[in-house]
Amino acid sequence: MAALAGGASLFSFEPFGWWPIQFVLLAWLFYQVGLGSSVKRATLLGWAFGFGWSVGAMFWLYTFMTRFAHLPGILGVIGVVLLGLYMGLFGAFATGVSAWLRQRWSLPISAFVLLVLPVAWGVSEWMRGWVFTGFPWSVSGYAHDASPLAGFAPLIGVYGIGVVVALCAGCLVMLTQRARVPAIALLAVVMAAGAGLRTVEWTQVTGNPLTVRLLQGNIPQDQKFDYAFLTSILQRYHGMITAAPADLIATPETAVPVFRHQLDPSYLNSLQGFATSSGSTLAIGMPLLDGPQQYANSVVTVGPSPSAQSYRYDKAHLVPFGEFIPPGFRWFTDMLNLPLNDATRGKALQAPFAVKDQLVLPNICYEDVFGEEIAYQLRAAPRPATMLLNMSNLSWYGQSSAVPQHLQISRMRTLETGRPMLRATNDGATAVIDHRGQMTHLLPFYTEGTLTATVRGTTGMTPFIRFGNLGFLFLGALALAGAWFAGRSYRQHQHKKEANLV
Repeated sequence: MAALAGGASLFSFEPFGWWPIQFVLLAWLFYQVGLGSSVKRATLLGWAFGFGWSVGAMFWLYTFMTRFAHLPGILGVIGVVLLGLYMGLFGAFATGVSAWLRQRWSLPISAFVLLVLPVAWGVSEWMRGWVFTGFPWSVSGYAHDASPLAGFAPLIGVYGIGVVVALCAGCLVMLTQRARVPAIALLAVVMAAGAGLRTVEWTQVTGNPLTVRLLQGNIPQDQKFDYAFLTSILQRYHGMITAAPADLIATPETAVPVFRHQLDPSYLNSLQGFATSSGSTLAIGMPLLDGPQQYANSVVTVGPSPSAQSYRYDKAHLVPFGEFIPPGFRWFTDMLNLPLNDATRGKALQAPFAVKDQLVLPNICYEDVFGEEIAYQLRAAPRPATMLLNMSNLSWYGQSSAVPQHLQISRMRTLETGRPMLRATNDGATAVIDHRGQMTHLLPFYTEGTLTATVRGTTGMTPFIRFGNLGFLFLGALALAGAWFAGRSYRQHQHKKEANLV
């Protein structure tokens, strides 16, 4: 039942978007853990719940492993199950540690489900974001990019929203106790506070609007790195780029799927000539070779200014097994036989590039899952970016929920940073999202096309940019301190009752 409840979380994310279901599912888990469960049983419940959550939300990895990595179907199933068992450990941590603290501190049910479990749940999701380089896809907060809880994003980020989600679930658990009215009141206050925070403008529009053209080439994944199709791929993107001028024209990730020295020199020279004559800045996804077995998944710009002709961004947060090989797993990546699977890592802090009076900060594919890293780049840059640009290729996962889920992740980044996001992808979701998380333009998925829009950047710092995850961790520490005091008061009260009875 716990695994099924966790798997049902799939429906809280896009393309379904039934975010209230998270409250019910987590409330069910918290209720089970709160019924006097032993630490062992609570840990197993959390593990099963986390296993189902992971498999339900990320089953599309099966498509990648079987269709494009060419593994037999049974190995694809085993791969998804093993990932789910690993991801379930974080759920086990949340419930196991909570149950241990309840016994250690003799906590009343209210402190347990309203303070300890929400904090432990949030910390477990935060740990998913950095343990073994992190894989925080489908953490609970992403389901709330359009819910009232989205208002908390500029303050405490997606992990902080996860704590608030768990707090709301705790309120539902308290409906089974005597404190129904306070629980309903707390739930109403939390939802109203989130809705009110959505009206706050944390950043301000700045500079002149840019005309942008975002390209969606819709290259089949089984052709993308096949040399037999290279000429047609290059011709397609050349035609799409030069079809019309714009201040910024962006391609998807690895739109040019070969190294620079493997290109006919006339190809980039032709694009440079178009950029110079039209005044357009081109952001092109392509791998760059720096030496023997040293290459990066990169973005280069081509434009009318000298700075645009020399700009380079290298992907910094690489995908395990897909872009870097964890120690001891070369045998596995050799079996997958993926292109560019041992790339070099870019620097954590890289400058944005200028397009007129706007500064554009790229990120590549699932880098935008790591909101704290984008916040760091905005916080630490001498000149912070005024807009974000994601260049992706999710064709590895077929026509699955990975595409709308990734779009949802990008919306959360705009809420956290107060910056608009441009998305140029191979087959979806190519879109423009404004600084308030509203999607203003979207191309149909799995089609070839060009999205044309006018976008203005923003300036200013949200609390999340300034403090990253420190804000949510600080509030979590206060909540745990409050739980400890509640436990001490509860113990003292129980001792007095026993003394009076004697």
